[in-house]
Amino acid sequence: MAQKTSPGALQAPMNAPLNNPAAAAQALLHNPGAAHAFLNNPGAATQALLTTAGATQPLLSNPGVGQQITSHPGAIQPHISTPGTNQPFISKPSAAQALMKSPSASHALIRSDRGSMLSMSDDNVMMKQIMTTHAPDGREVDVRPLLYLVEDILNRATQHVDFLVKGTLAQIELEEKAQQANYIAMLEALTYIIDRIACELSYKAMGGSDAHATTTAIFNLLSSYAWDAKLVLSLSAFALNYGEFWLLAQIYSTNQLAKSMAILKQLPSILEHTAPLKPRFDALNNLIRTMMDVTRCVVEFKELPSMYISQEVPALATAMTHIPTAVYWTIRSMVACATQISSLTSMGHEFAISTSESWELSSLAHKLKNIYEHLKQQLSLCYKYIDERKDVETYQMLLNLFDPSVMHIDNMRILKALIYARDDKLPLLDGSTKRHVSLDVLRRKNVLLLISSLDFSSDELAILEQIYNESRVHATRLESQYEVVWIPVVDHSVVPLTGEIQTKFENLRSTMPWYSVQDPKFIEKPVIRFIKEVWHFRNKPILVVLDPQGKVVCPNAIHMMWIWGSNAFPFTSLREEALWREETWRLELLVDGIDPIILNWIKEDKYIFLFGGDDVEWVRKFATAARSVATAARIPLEMVYVGKSSKREQVRKVTAIINAEKLSYAWQDQAMVWFFWTRLESMLFSKIQLGRADDHDPMMQQIKKLLSYDREGGWAVFSRGSNTMVNGHSSTVLPALGGYDEWKVKVPEIGFESAFKEYHDRLHDVAHPCCRFEFPTTTRIPENMRCPECRRFMEKYTTFLCCHDEQGIPGSLF
Repeated sequence: MAQKTSPGALQAPMNAPLNNPAAAAQALLHNPGAAHAFLNNPGAATQALLTTAGATQPLLSNPGVGQQITSHPGAIQPHISTPGTNQPFISKPSAAQALMKSPSASHALIRSDRGSMLSMSDDNVMMKQIMTTHAPDGREVDVRPLLYLVEDILNRATQHVDFLVKGTLAQIELEEKAQQANYIAMLEALTYIIDRIACELSYKAMGGSDAHATTTAIFNLLSSYAWDAKLVLSLSAFALNYGEFWLLAQIYSTNQLAKSMAILKQLPSILEHTAPLKPRFDALNNLIRTMMDVTRCVVEFKELPSMYISQEVPALATAMTHIPTAVYWTIRSMVACATQISSLTSMGHEFAISTSESWELSSLAHKLKNIYEHLKQQLSLCYKYIDERKDVETYQMLLNLFDPSVMHIDNMRILKALIYARDDKLPLLDGSTKRHVSLDVLRRKNVLLLISSLDFSSDELAILEQIYNESRVHATRLESQYEVVWIPVVDHSVVPLTGEIQTKFENLRSTMPWYSVQDPKFIEKPVIRFIKEVWHFRNKPILVVLDPQGKVVCPNAIHMMWIWGSNAFPFTSLREEALWREETWRLELLVDGIDPIILNWIKEDKYIFLFGGDDVEWVRKFATAARSVATAARIPLEMVYVGKSSKREQVRKVTAIINAEKLSYAWQDQAMVWFFWTRLESMLFSKIQLGRADDHDPMMQQIKKLLSYDREGGWAVFSRGSNTMVNGHSSTVLPALGGYDEWKVKVPEIGFESAFKEYHDRLHDVAHPCCRFEFPTTTRIPENMRCPECRRFMEKYTTFLCCHDEQGIPGSLF
C-alpha cells in the first residue's frame, strides 16, 4: 500500500522560483492538498509546491489515489514504491518512455488519426456511438471554479508559446480565485477522474491508438457526468500534460531537476529551433484557444438561469442538440494536441521540421471554430431572450411599485428601482459640489425627476436653472424644499456610448446645479420603457414629481415650473388646479417673470400693445398705425414686439428692422422670446393634462386664440394696465386701427379701450379667421379640441411641415 504523506514529508530537490504563477496553478490542479497549505500557512505553501516536484513531473500524481486506479483498457497499472521510502509515486509512461518502446508509434498514430478523420465524416453515425456512452447519474458539478484554474494554465502556456517565438512574455499573477476554499473541495472530489483522463491522453498519444477510439474511451470514463462536466474535466487533464510541458520549458535553464527532465524530453533541442517550429506552435496555440472558447460557451449554456429560459426556447433547444457534437470535437482536439506534444518530445525538432502534420490541427481548428460560431450565435439569442424576460419582469415591478394603492415608508425603493438598485456605486453627481453621492441624499424629500434626452436646449436649461437658483436663495422657505435629479434618456442600442455621445452627456451634466445620474447606462431599458409608456415622455423634457414617500403627485410639472416657477411647490396636480383658479386673463399672466419693463408699464396704467409675427410689412403698418392713433387720441401707448414661436432667424431680421426704424420696443434676447412662447404653450398643455382644455373658460379660449394666431400671420394683444381688452389677428387688428375715425366718437362716452374693442369685435365677427393647432408627434396629442372661435370640434389632419429654419425656437409646440 502506498503511504499517504503530509505535504511536508517529501523533500524533493527543487530550485524553481515559488512565485511562478504557472507552477502554482499546476500545483493546485495536481495536488489539492497543496492548496490547503496555500490558504493556511505561507511556509507550508513552499512545502506544498515542492511536494508536487515543482509541478514539473508527469510521473507524480496525487498520493493516495494510485491504489484506487482500476484496470481499464488502455490504462496503466499503478506501481507503488517500497514502503518506508517516503517517496510514493505512480508511474505512467512519459512520451520519452513510449518512444523507447516504439519509435514509430508517433507516425502511426498521426497517420491513423488523419485516416479516421476522413473515414468518419458522417457525424451522425459517430455521434450515435458517443450518445450510447452518455448516462448521467444526476450529479451536479460546479465546473466554473475548475475552468478558471484550467484557463489560467492554458492561457499562460499559450502565451509561453508566443514568448519562445517572439521573445516576450507578460508576467501575470495567478488569479486569486484559484486560492479560494471552494477550489479545494472541488479538486479533492475530481482529482481521481482528472488523473485517469490524463493517463489516457498520455498513454494513448504514444500507443498508436486511433484518435476516435481514444476519444470514445474518455467518454466512457465520463459517462456519468453532464456534457459541460465532461468537457471541463477533459480540458483539466489536458492542461496537466500541456502545462507541465511548458513549465519545463520555462524553468529548465535555472533548475537542475527540470533540466534533467527536459533532456529526457529533448526540450533543449526543440527550444533551439523555435523559429522553424513556429507554424506548429501557432497551430497548437490556435486550436487550444478555440477549445477554450467552445468550453466556455458550453459552460455558459449550463449556467443560463432556468427561471428565465427553458429548453423549449428555440435558441436553447437548438444549442442543446449541438452541444454533444461540440463536446466530442473539442475532446477529439485535445487528443490531437496531446499527440503533437508527445511527438515533439519523443522525436525532437526534426519531426516538426520534416513533416506537415499541422494539417490535422488546422482542420480541427476550422471545424471547432464553425461549431463555436454557431453556439455563440445561439447563446447570444438566449441572452437576448433572457434580457427581454428580465426587462418584462422589471417593467412589471415598476408598475407594481407605482401602483397608487401601494404605500411606501419612504422614497428609497422607488428611486433605487428607477436609478440604480445596487449599493456598489454612488449613482448621483451633486451639481453644486461635483462629488458623487448616494441616493440617501434624497431620502424622504420631494424629488423632481427632470427627464430628457441629450438634446436639451440651452435656453430651456438656462431658464430652468434660473428658477432653481432663485428657489435656493431662500432655502428655508417652504417652496424651496425640493430636490431636482436629471434622468438622461439615451439609446441603449449604442453600448458602449460613443465618444461624441459621452462628451455631449458630460458637457450637459456639467452645467446643471442640481443632482444628475452619473452614468446614463444606469437608466435601464425597462425604466426607459416605463418613462415613455406611463409618463408619456417623448423628446421634450418632463418633470415628474415624487412626494417624500415616492408617490407620483404630478406626471409632469414642467408646465407649472414655466408658468409659476417655485411658487407652484409642492408641484402637485391639486396645487396646479388651485393656481389656475386664482388666475385671470390679464397681461401679467403672459409676461410675468420675463420683462420687468412691461410690468412697470402695467403699474403705470399705460396702454400696451403686445404684437408678433414675421411679416415685416405688416409690422411696419401696424406700428405706424398704432402710433398714429395713440397720438390722435392723446393716450400713453407702449408697444413691444415679442416675435414668433418659430423662424428664429426671421424674427432676428424683423427685430433688427424695428430697432433701425425705431418702430417700437422689441425683445433683443431670443431666450425671452422662447420663454414667452414656452409659457403660453405650457398653459395649454397644463389644461390638457388636467383634462380642462375645452372647459368654458374665457381665459383658456384667449390662450388658444393667441397660439392659433401665431400660426396664421401677425397678431396683437391690447390692454390698459393689466386689463387685457383685445386679442386679435392681423386681419382684424390693423383694419380696426385704420377705422379710428369711425369709432373715435365713442371714446368720450365709453373710453378708448372699450371703443376700440367694440369696433374690433364687429370686424372679427365678419372675418372669423381660421384656427389651427399643430402638435408634433413628440408631444401628447389630445383626442379632440374645440375651436376657440366657434366652439365646434376641430378637424384632425396629418401635416408634413418644413419651416426651413434649422435654428427654430427649441422645444416649441409648433
